[in-house]
Amino acid sequence: MGSPSSASIRQNNLLFLIFIMIFFFYYIPDKISLCSNQSSVNPSVIPYKISSSISSLETLKLDGYFSFDDIDYAAKDFGNMYHVLPSAVLHPKSVSDISNTIKHIFKMGSTSQLTVAARGHSHSLQGQAQAHQGIVINMESLQGPKLQVHTGELPYVDASGGELWINILQETLKYGLAPKSWTDYLHLTVGGTLSNAGISGQAFKHGPQINNIYQLEVVTGKGEVVTCSEKQNVELFYGVLGGLGQFGIITRARISLEPAPKKVKWIRALYDEFSKFSNDQEHLISKNSFDYIEGLVIINRTGLLNNWRSSFNPKEPLQASQFISEGKILYCLEIAKYFNPNESDVMSQETESLLSELSYIPSTLFLSEVSYVEFLDRVHQSEIKLRAKGLWEIPHPWLNLLVPKNKIFEFAQEVFGNILTDNSNGPILIYPVNKSKWDNRTSLVTPEEDTFYLVAFLSSAMPSSTGRDGLFHILAQNKRILGFCSSASLGAKQYLPHYSTQEEWQAHFGPKWEVFVARKSTYDPMAILAPGQRIFRRNNLHMMLASRSRLISGKES
Repeated sequence: MGSPSSASIRQNNLLFLIFIMIFFFYYIPDKISLCSNQSSVNPSVIPYKISSSISSLETLKLDGYFSFDDIDYAAKDFGNMYHVLPSAVLHPKSVSDISNTIKHIFKMGSTSQLTVAARGHSHSLQGQAQAHQGIVINMESLQGPKLQVHTGELPYVDASGGELWINILQETLKYGLAPKSWTDYLHLTVGGTLSNAGISGQAFKHGPQINNIYQLEVVTGKGEVVTCSEKQNVELFYGVLGGLGQFGIITRARISLEPAPKKVKWIRALYDEFSKFSNDQEHLISKNSFDYIEGLVIINRTGLLNNWRSSFNPKEPLQASQFISEGKILYCLEIAKYFNPNESDVMSQETESLLSELSYIPSTLFLSEVSYVEFLDRVHQSEIKLRAKGLWEIPHPWLNLLVPKNKIFEFAQEVFGNILTDNSNGPILIYPVNKSKWDNRTSLVTPEEDTFYLVAFLSSAMPSSTGRDGLFHILAQNKRILGFCSSASLGAKQYLPHYSTQEEWQAHFGPKWEVFVARKSTYDPMAILAPGQRIFRRNNLHMMLASRSRLISGKES
């Protein structure tokens, strides 16, 4: 095989940058077309009900303010696929600004069609933080008490819902502490990740971020400011966690902390057999081994190990230089062990012992030692490079799935063997977690099995492309994957879910649907909040509940 052309090398370097965008995180009204751009909506065509409702907002006494002009940015998000313009953006300086705004809309009742969406760092994928002709709340404007770190036997930090996790890390480290569970990307808001789950490689050990919260302050769909915890206003507490913004806007969170390490041993190794790869991952999460366990599927990558050399050192340099990755489907185990400098020798011995139990390809073992902050904030460096190349604000048609352990081999065979054949358009994450670490009382929906895998297709679509790296090809590919999951009855669930109909949402929530609807009717009975999720429609919730009530009465009679 001849040497790759310079164009091929440049393309692979570009793909490598995109491949290391690893994170999760974190909405669309009816009849809005994919990639539509409504940023030029003319106020004169806004329905009278909405127009008069918007005018009434100007009578509110606020610490912050509303913006009615130059608000196109509120119709954009990281997914860059849906663009719907609100009528106004609220820049709150206090929780009462949020409360008074929602309370005002709630009191207008059915005379208003206004909805409200909380917008954090704009990393939603499908318009979930947008509100068509409604109000978008810029949560990063929220001012309140600064980050308050409490040390002691059960340390915690009180943080605003609009605070970024990177800021929480930097502040808590001053006290030698840090949150237990993370997302792979830290430039996300507290309210944003807690409304979904917040999953990363620590989830097998500590559960997702929503499992590490002691208390919340929430503004409900009635405008009420409520403090809730596992002992106080319990239904609201568990409803909001993973609740997709349906029951309230998180304005403050009390987050569990642990002693923070200073260093991280960061390790990667490759497998050419999925069964060996998944067996090793499951083995590692079953014991107190590493502190972070993730994995990647790598399809037909040229010069893979050479790219790793910029951040890692090969255990066997000569053998590593001879390894050929192109034309293969490979599985990368990515693990990390936290330690302090005085524990270096013990850490090395433990790591060597654990690695000896694994079945990776020996020549592909790469290791690195970095600071704790450098490891946790690793994706941000990729963001900087991609922004410089104009490759950050492009469509991101991501698909995140939770797949039961007993179906993961069947899933891998079909998806990696038949659906994704030549390459992928971004990282494919895959790693198992223990359900025992996840609290079933939250609104988050997971597969029934005790162990399940997160599989995340973090694709980037090249603008204007009609080829395999184009948006519509990737969306069709996602549809095939979802179609297979359905036809094969895998029992998979979407993470960061997106559906078009309430029937699909009902199927998604399954047995949890009745509780979800009951919580909605209690805390947001006018369906004012989070319209971009497309679960409930403004003013239609009462009709749906009345219909269900008549149906139940008919059955009882």
